[in-house]
Amino acid sequence: MFHRTVPPLAALLLLAAPALADGDPAAGEKAFRQCQACHVVRNDAGEVLAGRTAKTGPNLYGLHGRVMGAEQDFAYSEAFGEAHGNGHVWDEESFVAYVQDPAGYLEEVIGHKARSKMTFRLRKEQDARDIWAFIGTLD
Repeated sequence: MFHRTVPPLAALLLLAAPALADGDPAAGEKAFRQCQACHVVRNDAGEVLAGRTAKTGPNLYGLHGRVMGAEQDFAYSEAFGEAHGNGHVWDEESFVAYVQDPAGYLEEVIGHKARSKMTFRLRKEQDARDIWAFIGTLD
């Protein structure tokens, strides 16, 4: 008799799928070109996985699940300091909202007028979801 079982690795991938369900990593790699003037994805060994050597914005390596404003050696705005102090964590919804309206998102998170050092806004929500999915493949 033939039994079909799901191998453990496949089961883990199925459980992880919802984290990437709304975005297309391949499309996100292309859309990330809009980000690389300011951001880089550099792993702990110093290898650049995406982008260039940009230093205007923080390194996006390990962004999924990271507390906002937690990248070492980056001078965040006061609003990000408050978000960090309140323990706000990056997830897909917060990332999408932030990259489409940085100041507006921070105002919502901290509850008062805020400024963001990020002035660029992604116009398309799907681009934001795709970039989120792409960054997740690099972690």
